[in-house]
Amino acid sequence: MSGRIVILAGGVSSRMKNSSLPVGEIGKNILDDAVNRSKGMIRLGENERPFLDYLLFNAVQAGYDDAVIVIGENDDSIRNYYESLSPKKIKISYAVQKIPPERSKPLGTGDALLQALVSRPDWEDNFFTVCNSDNLYSVNALSIMLQSRHANAMIDYDRNGLIVEKERIEKFAVTLKDAEGFLLDIIEKPSPEEIRKAESAEGFIGVSMNIFKLNRGMILPHLINLPLNPVRLEKELPSAIKLMITGNPKSLYCHKIKEHVPDLTSKNDILIVKNFIENNYSQFSSRDL
Repeated sequence: MSGRIVILAGGVSSRMKNSSLPVGEIGKNILDDAVNRSKGMIRLGENERPFLDYLLFNAVQAGYDDAVIVIGENDDSIRNYYESLSPKKIKISYAVQKIPPERSKPLGTGDALLQALVSRPDWEDNFFTVCNSDNLYSVNALSIMLQSRHANAMIDYDRNGLIVEKERIEKFAVTLKDAEGFLLDIIEKPSPEEIRKAESAEGFIGVSMNIFKLNRGMILPHLINLPLNPVRLEKELPSAIKLMITGNPKSLYCHKIKEHVPDLTSKNDILIVKNFIENNYSQFSSRDL
């Protein structure tokens, strides 16, 4: 089984760069990274490795050996770093997500995935996993996506398993499923009423953290024809997925799991993620990639 993965790292990290935190909380070097680097290149852990290293390490442990990293047109730091590192256990290629002349930032996650798939026609209509570059998905979650028997799938996180403050977690996208566990809808920034609607009889509220297994041939047409979100003015991957399941009911299965996902959204997350990495990846080295 060939493990293909797309990692979306082409954003401009505006929430990270614009958030504030005293230097003493995380140190000047890490703060400089947070302001000047892509989130995936913030150096953390005992050996000050880029955050993206730990995600790639988990991907290798889960069985992935072929990665496309979507990068921004104005930031070569990811490509330069991994070309100098020359990983042996995972092949890495790059897709550049450009910023249209009339915009100040890229067109969103749907456009980012489109650029990745266009860059790899050799993947044909095979399946792949796609995920963010600022979430540290576990080996378990990545393995479930690689091994799922369904044509399309996602990790449906139990909201109660995410160690996130209440005000923030209530803004996370929730999932609606049918009785067999197939996705019906992803609701971004849900209202309290929509959250109650998403809650199962057992008290499970499923949350999307933007990790999916997708069939290239099924999702590609919807990425090509994806309109801008009327509010956020971006081409969003969940919108393309919703278009796909509308035309193909019961085509994306939700795998429920309960575990935390370390997340680098703003500077306030850095110390928490730093401690998590130091506690769980103390023996990690470049040989592991």
